[in-house]
Amino acid sequence: MRRRDFLAASGAAAVAAAAPARAAGPRDRPHAYRRGNGADPETLDPHKTSTVPEATILLDLYEGLSAYGPDGNLVPGAASGWTTSADGLTWTFSLRPDGRWSNGDPVVAEDFVHGFRRMLDPATGAKYASVLAPIRNADAVNRGAMPVDSVGVSAPDPLTVVIALEQATPYFVELMAHQASTPVHRPSLARYGDAFTRPGNLVSNGAYRLQDFSPNDRITAVRSPHYREAARVAIPQVEYIPTPDLAAAVRRFAAGEIDSLEDLPADQVRALRSRFGEGVILNPALGVLALMVNVRKRPLDDARVRRALSLALDREFLAEAVWGETMLPAYSLTPAGLDNALPPPVMPGRDLSPLEREDAAVALLREAGYGPGGRPLSVELRYSITDNNRNTMVAVADMWRPLAVTTSFAATDAKTHYAYLRDGGPFDIARMSWLADYADPQNFLFLVESGNDGFNSGRYANPAYDALMREAARETDLAARARILYRAEELFLADLPWIPLLHYRHKHLIGPRLRGFTPNLRGVSPTRWLSLA
Repeated sequence: MRRRDFLAASGAAAVAAAAPARAAGPRDRPHAYRRGNGADPETLDPHKTSTVPEATILLDLYEGLSAYGPDGNLVPGAASGWTTSADGLTWTFSLRPDGRWSNGDPVVAEDFVHGFRRMLDPATGAKYASVLAPIRNADAVNRGAMPVDSVGVSAPDPLTVVIALEQATPYFVELMAHQASTPVHRPSLARYGDAFTRPGNLVSNGAYRLQDFSPNDRITAVRSPHYREAARVAIPQVEYIPTPDLAAAVRRFAAGEIDSLEDLPADQVRALRSRFGEGVILNPALGVLALMVNVRKRPLDDARVRRALSLALDREFLAEAVWGETMLPAYSLTPAGLDNALPPPVMPGRDLSPLEREDAAVALLREAGYGPGGRPLSVELRYSITDNNRNTMVAVADMWRPLAVTTSFAATDAKTHYAYLRDGGPFDIARMSWLADYADPQNFLFLVESGNDGFNSGRYANPAYDALMREAARETDLAARARILYRAEELFLADLPWIPLLHYRHKHLIGPRLRGFTPNLRGVSPTRWLSLA
């Protein structure tokens, strides 16, 4: 399918917003906020999660030492405040005396200490353990080289958490808002083991507590009566509804069955703007959509092959035609707008026309012995099922045809897709997306460090890259650190273990009942700050 044919086909396939036979939502349970949430979570264990839909739920159920405010900026969370030593290596957090678990138990400093230790314990298998890497001995503990009680976290009294760092970390307070930094209700964990996350067992310290989990239907949470500001939490019940089929999700929104969506079918955005007006909100995001390459598999272990596949991609077409201008072309791994960063470097070929890039790609493949006139190249593209993802992968395969590349597809639901990659399933090239957990280039560049198997499923390993990342971690001068990270990304763009495609924009559809939603770069909107008309 050529690109102009792809456009016509995708436009014809756009789902018209049909009038519902019955709007079975707000009129049935008017107190409930029905939140479209992408996919069912693989787990609600805050120390084992790794996806955005999981984070959305956990930011309502749990509260870290810091938290996100209504505009996405950091505010005090379970801690009322904090101080840091002059060298930036010791942080002291003061817990709120009125902090309570959802069963009424007091939240104490030892709950956080236990949470940090559990997160870093290699027996937990935490995918996000690297979020806590700045803490003293965290890496050694996570590798099993030191006991878990060696982690640099202590509780000198019930309301004080002291954290010692390996090196000064400019984004550390934001890490404390991440679900990786949540406390653990120790009696529940001791009683139920891994089943502590089930409805009826889960005890959390956030504004909401888990009530029910119906797979493929909804997860229901209700306002925690013991939360310190329960009286100011306006929405008594929130239902997180999986929405893998975005066109169907839009129809459910139009029917009044869903109050908000956090993703939209790109080929319908213009029509949705015409229909829902200011309810459609697009704003910049700190995220990247990429193709992760299995660099252990021949011939994908050849950087020339990876560069050729990258050169052949018309990112402007993907952003404008496939994604309806809801994405931006990506010629770097890191997006613009990060803190403590230089403008990102740009991969070679940025200024070439699509035809010139195609010619350069053919030349690289021939040099590697593949492509037109050489050995055939067949690749399988794995991706998680949504309309946008399917359209993107079909377009990518079309762009690779002039290189004599034969493309097959393997599509699964999001939970299965990411679990497959994390568990080391064999693949050629797989869709990978990343939205920043904190606004720093390290949060993108760490993804392909060797040993980070939770995200680096292609097993890229470059000692020079790893050395630069370690050097940046030790550097306290922010300007010098930014230059080191820039050099690391230059190495990344030369090797292309991931092929960046697009940088994200947040895409929201906000219903007329929902109040208080504020677009922000981080794309977070905890339910505690929202209300229903």
